[in-house]
Amino acid sequence: MRKNIVAGNWKMNKTFDEAEELISVIASEMERNKPKCEVILCPPSLYLEMATDYADESTILIGAQNVSNHENGAYTGEISAGMLSAIDVDYCIVGHSERRKYFGETDTLIAEKVSRLLDQDIRPIYCCGELLEERESETHFDVVRQQLKEGLFKLTADEFSNVVIAYEPVWAIGTGVTASSTQAQEMHEFIRNLVADAYNNEVAEETTILYGGSCNAKNAKELFENKDVDGGLIGGASLKADDFLKIAHSF
Repeated sequence: MRKNIVAGNWKMNKTFDEAEELISVIASEMERNKPKCEVILCPPSLYLEMATDYADESTILIGAQNVSNHENGAYTGEISAGMLSAIDVDYCIVGHSERRKYFGETDTLIAEKVSRLLDQDIRPIYCCGELLEERESETHFDVVRQQLKEGLFKLTADEFSNVVIAYEPVWAIGTGVTASSTQAQEMHEFIRNLVADAYNNEVAEETTILYGGSCNAKNAKELFENKDVDGGLIGGASLKADDFLKIAHSF
């Protein structure tokens, strides 16, 4: 049975002290009232070792926001999958629309990152999604199909079974605009069918597909009630413990 997951992507936010306080509050509250889903926190890389220390004493799992496509070497400022593994990171976001837009990451590059992570037994959270103009021109299904084909579908079925997919309509990220429940379900069902075509129905039914894009404490329950929406990749709402915990308790 596939997992329900709520993952918080903190992006480039919080000082060290603020990050530690937020993790501490979330961990403490989860001890008192455990959500019916897997909870992943993805703080900035500077805080990952602190975060994994907290995770050792709680049910929280920790994810990184990015990883190098190189194994090691003269790549100033980069962080390898091996380094993440050494501090017990469980997950890593790859292919986020901000990485694609601001850093020019291609599906080919992202596929290399996925392979590096899997080599280190870290589960990738693979992001896909369309721009507003692609939605308006009705090419959004083609865009997502291509991203998955180039970024993931070259994996074996066993490798793919360790991947989480996050659908993030780019026009809904940080804008306050959310895909409707119907739009989210439509795309998630489409993605699950693509997985079935690439592998088989069993693999598709076991694949966790998250929604990302202005998911918050008010709309999470409605989104998560869709049969193919298995949780959320949460941005801004993950920076406030109360909001994030409400989302996690939406199942």
